[in-house]
Amino acid sequence: MHDGLWYIGINGQQQGPLGTQQVFELIRTGQVTPAAYVYGQSQPAWTPILQVPTFATAFNTATPPPPPPPPGPAPTVADVIDFEVFGEEMQFVEITLDPGEAAIAEAGAFFYMDPGIKMETIFGDGSAQAQQQGFMGKLLSGAKRVLTGESLFMTIFGNGAQQRQKVAFAAPYPGKIIPVDLRQHGGTLLCQKDAFLCAAKGISVGIAWNKKVGAGLFGGEGFILQKLEGQGLAFVHAGGTIVSRDLAAGETLRLDTGCLVAFEPRVNYDIQWVGGFKSALFGGEGLFFATLTGPGRVWLQSLPFSRLAGRMLAAAVAAGFGRGSDEGSAIGGFGMGS
Repeated sequence: MHDGLWYIGINGQQQGPLGTQQVFELIRTGQVTPAAYVYGQSQPAWTPILQVPTFATAFNTATPPPPPPPPGPAPTVADVIDFEVFGEEMQFVEITLDPGEAAIAEAGAFFYMDPGIKMETIFGDGSAQAQQQGFMGKLLSGAKRVLTGESLFMTIFGNGAQQRQKVAFAAPYPGKIIPVDLRQHGGTLLCQKDAFLCAAKGISVGIAWNKKVGAGLFGGEGFILQKLEGQGLAFVHAGGTIVSRDLAAGETLRLDTGCLVAFEPRVNYDIQWVGGFKSALFGGEGLFFATLTGPGRVWLQSLPFSRLAGRMLAAAVAAGFGRGSDEGSAIGGFGMGS
């Protein structure tokens, strides 16, 4: 985070990040009072705004001590990174890092990097939460990731040079890369277990158990979810075409369980029986579907990887793949044998 970014706490409410000039403007218009608290990189704890030299001179009146700061710890702010997504069906994201900044990525996502980028393999995700817990905290963080089908390790790509450097990460299969600023979603996002691709250093990548009995027993990929936490950018990947929906309070959406990519924690997620004996046995769409109830934003994918892999396997078996037949022929297995 740059020195000019601040968080403001007023009567238990938090705003930010804001630039220094934005804070001065809020003080000038009376929207920020001497009772406020501020937090920033140069002020690593919630502090009365009158005790911060940068802003103290903006107030011309003495006031009594302000009330307690907003509840909870100061937000964990990730590195501020620039990025660009390239490609259509097979995309990759190129991240530009200032000196000292870093990004984290899943093992196997790396594409290319400038010479000044340094790689380091670590337990867990390298977030402040895991680092503060010592070795056992890192080990536990990595072990949780194994439950989501990911590697025990993650890789940090840090800029050790004196100028800006670039590093890129590629999608593992056809689809789209979705940039998500967690600051716009309450600092937390829940997603399917293989959706996470990379993020700014400071983002925590953990797991979330679905507490609903239906989702636990029949949700498949939705039983164990990835939980992304922090104040910064994260990138998730999904297959086919990606669409986001903003659900109003009480609005419900039903979908195939594999087509759910991510959703805000305030969205109610459950699994329901499709209903009807014939539909369940002969419909070809599975026995259960997911239900999402607002308020909150959800992201959906048109082609889950499990569906893509299943169809490829079925086509390979039907064509007699590996038996030396005419795999490329229109007549397939009906051609002359060897």
